[in-house]
Amino acid sequence: MSNSYGIMESIKRKKISELLKYDKRLDGRGLMDFRKIKIETGMIGTAAGSALVSLGNTKVMTGIKVETGTPFTDKPKSGVLTTNVELTPLASPNFEAGPPREKAIEMARVVDRGIREAKAIDLSKLCIDPGKLVFIVYVDIYVLNHDGNLFDAFALSAISALLNAKMKKYTVKKNGELKYGKGYIKLPVQNYPVEISIGKLDGKMIVDPSLEEEAVVDGLITIAIGKKGEICAMQKRKTGVFSVEDILLAITIAQKKAKEIRENILGELIAKNKKA
Repeated sequence: MSNSYGIMESIKRKKISELLKYDKRLDGRGLMDFRKIKIETGMIGTAAGSALVSLGNTKVMTGIKVETGTPFTDKPKSGVLTTNVELTPLASPNFEAGPPREKAIEMARVVDRGIREAKAIDLSKLCIDPGKLVFIVYVDIYVLNHDGNLFDAFALSAISALLNAKMKKYTVKKNGELKYGKGYIKLPVQNYPVEISIGKLDGKMIVDPSLEEEAVVDGLITIAIGKKGEICAMQKRKTGVFSVEDILLAITIAQKKAKEIRENILGELIAKNKKA
């Protein structure tokens, strides 16, 4: 069975590689083309915010929960952000039921790092009583269907859900007690990181690799880009080598594609968040 799978993978790699020589891909896209992106927000009524992202046939849902808790001892005046990824068995035959495994934990860390290093949320504004009480923002990501490039879908779903999220209005009494009022306020989102994943096969670079492409590329690199084009995080996967020139090219590609997505796909959500 494994030998048969290896032969099939080899055949698929050869076909993909041959097409890349002519700057073509299996699904008809160009090397720098993303699959169709669709974002729907407010899908989970019980969540503070939510977003369903479709990246081609890859579908990811993110729910936001905001609760109170104690801050980290080294950051007594900052709220807390925590990210979790759930690889549901229904999304792929390769995902198993049970507690989060190493792969899910790694994915959560990559998404979390991009959001955190971009300072996407002003965590200082989530402090209620320094050293004692802060707001904790939980970002829970679920894979509904896996057809490649989960990292980009995760990041896009997460920032979309954060932009959609709201929390109850509140005041803090002199004794540090929290009192909720009527109405809601938006989360203090101030940056909009977008992750761009780039695959390399036989010297050719492709963005938004499909599941078939991910299986055969030599290497993968994911770069999180903030609203000013700054690099917020970077993660390499697989064993292929990226030269310094490759990395510089990947950064240029990521900056360009992230700007396009931020302006053309996230633009409306960003505008609504700023007005709130």
